[in-house]
Amino acid sequence: MVSIAERLPTSTRRQWLTLAAGAVAWVTAYWVNGWLWDRFLYDALGMAPTDRLTETIHFFLYDTIKIALLLVGIIFLVTVLRSYMSIERTRALLGGKREGIGNVMAAGLGVITPFCSCSAVPAFIGFVAAGVPIGVTLSFLIASPLVNEIAIGMLFSLFGWQVTAVYIAAGLVIAIVAGWVLGRMGVQRWVEPFVFETKLGGQVIDSTAGLTFDQRIQMGLEEVATILRKIWPYLLVGIGLGAVIHGWVPAAFFTTYAGPGNAFGVLVAVAIGVPLYSNAAGIMPMVQALYEKGLPMGTLLAFMMAVVALSLPEMILLRRVLKPQLLAAFVGVVATGIVAVGYLFNLILA
Repeated sequence: MVSIAERLPTSTRRQWLTLAAGAVAWVTAYWVNGWLWDRFLYDALGMAPTDRLTETIHFFLYDTIKIALLLVGIIFLVTVLRSYMSIERTRALLGGKREGIGNVMAAGLGVITPFCSCSAVPAFIGFVAAGVPIGVTLSFLIASPLVNEIAIGMLFSLFGWQVTAVYIAAGLVIAIVAGWVLGRMGVQRWVEPFVFETKLGGQVIDSTAGLTFDQRIQMGLEEVATILRKIWPYLLVGIGLGAVIHGWVPAAFFTTYAGPGNAFGVLVAVAIGVPLYSNAAGIMPMVQALYEKGLPMGTLLAFMMAVVALSLPEMILLRRVLKPQLLAAFVGVVATGIVAVGYLFNLILA
């Protein structure tokens, strides 16, 4: 009995074995990342895990490797998959023939993809390069980190289905409306030109039709190298700033300046949340602690949304692919939606 692997040509078997080995190496590196820095900082160097300086260093080292691995994996996969997807087919899938349908589909896709704000950026680049309208792609970029399945589970267990349902609905509305508004503004001219280019061997190609499997893999590897080379300084600066801010703002600060007695509490919470960097799971313990101290739920949801959808590292990464005009419009529209939802929730849940 001849196996499927034995029936494949030798070169094809070698390709798949190489890809499998790369996937195993990626998963292993991602899995041991946290353990490695725990052992190095806490055991080898004897640093106290609860010390703020230790938390800052651990945050920077762990998140730099984690985001770099996510970027490598996502850029490679998106590029290879994009090479099989014609511009016309992609537009038909997510562009939509009716106004807003594409935004709804993209926001729904964002909800089921487990990307943080930074790792959603390569997928955003891939969609734009494949011809998906910019407004539709922005709906995906907003929804992917904003409506997080981990946050849904944790909110449900902590606060019940009503708050969870409001969180999901609000996140989807923000993603759909913000993407639609930005799309109607004609902001595609404010995307950096290299995003629209498909390159192979350093040369821009007009079509990916007829490429061999080897060429598609080469395209994926080249795209990883190109994008990382363009964004690595922004990545390090963004994560570094997030690490410095992380853990240094005490809970008492929130209760003083964003508490129920402050009419501008939601604005303060969003302003504090933007410089921070975390995924929804990482910010939930802080949300629970602040809730127990009496902060309104709308203020806390606005804070969490600002952290996961408008993080400073994401803005720094996006600046490499978006011109300042579009980046400012993106932040303004999304922040306005988050603030509005925060005040609305405070009224509903009061």
